[in-house]
Amino acid sequence: MATDGPAIRAEGITKRFGDNLALDDVDLEVRAGEVYGFLGPNGAGKSTLTRVLCTLLAPSSGRATVAGHDVDSDPTAVRLRIGVALQESALDDKQTGVELLRLQGRFYGLTRRETDRRLADLRRLIDIGPALDRRVGTYSGGMRRRLDLAMALVHNPEVLFLDEPTTGLDPMSRADVWAEVRRLNTELGMTVFLTTQYLEEADELADRVGIIADGAIVAEGPPAELKRSIGTDLVVVEVRDGDVERARPTLAGVDGAGDVAVEGSRLSVSVQDGARSLSPIAVALAGAGVEVQELSLRRPTLDDVFFDVTGRRIQVEEEAS
Repeated sequence: MATDGPAIRAEGITKRFGDNLALDDVDLEVRAGEVYGFLGPNGAGKSTLTRVLCTLLAPSSGRATVAGHDVDSDPTAVRLRIGVALQESALDDKQTGVELLRLQGRFYGLTRRETDRRLADLRRLIDIGPALDRRVGTYSGGMRRRLDLAMALVHNPEVLFLDEPTTGLDPMSRADVWAEVRRLNTELGMTVFLTTQYLEEADELADRVGIIADGAIVAEGPPAELKRSIGTDLVVVEVRDGDVERARPTLAGVDGAGDVAVEGSRLSVSVQDGARSLSPIAVALAGAGVEVQELSLRRPTLDDVFFDVTGRRIQVEEEAS
């Protein structure tokens, strides 16, 4: 039975590994029934926080509850109420998908009848088809990810943790996993905590996004709201390296211009009306003697939000499929 209150709550969670501060006083609250996207580059603390919330790591300090139970003092109660699909899945290649799912059901104390019923549901929900009856060693990377997801769902958990579920998958397999996550959330009302390094994944799936950098949450909110926070439009200007210092104050001085971000020889300025701002920006730069090599207009993305709050871009690190 679902617990009243937040599905996940973290208060002042800190995690140290020797001298390395992996999580720095993290506060977090995830509402029941929402998809929460946890976004950041590798090494930012995403997987560490996931493991703390899943009871796989003890926090150095702070407190966290999942499905109403404390992850440190009552880990068994938490584990019975969550499903977890981590990056490093350990699937036995010599067993079939059905055999692994039945084994998972036994781990959670399901009867054979209950397991049969869950298998019927999962065959429909997780689109693997006849492959469930084949040995896992014959599966593609995308099929293995979907089986891992099915194993996390055997006991019908209240909260589902997905740790970078589509890393290394081809675009079609990634889209399939996205569709499964949407169905779990909309059809079953399941709370989903999704860690990802893919900006479009968080934008597509998440009701709210938390951005983590250097072990701390630096921004949080619905994707559309976060993107609006840095301006309705972005004007992007490519200049010669030697012109960057002149271009930055020039852009900031244009009427209606907001924050100016610099990345190498590229500058981006947030504006309320991009179409009307292009001409004044071009005129101002020409008047300042700045040689413009490229001038373009686009909508803000979550990558722009991440750059705005951290000063750097997310570099996606792929795994082999």
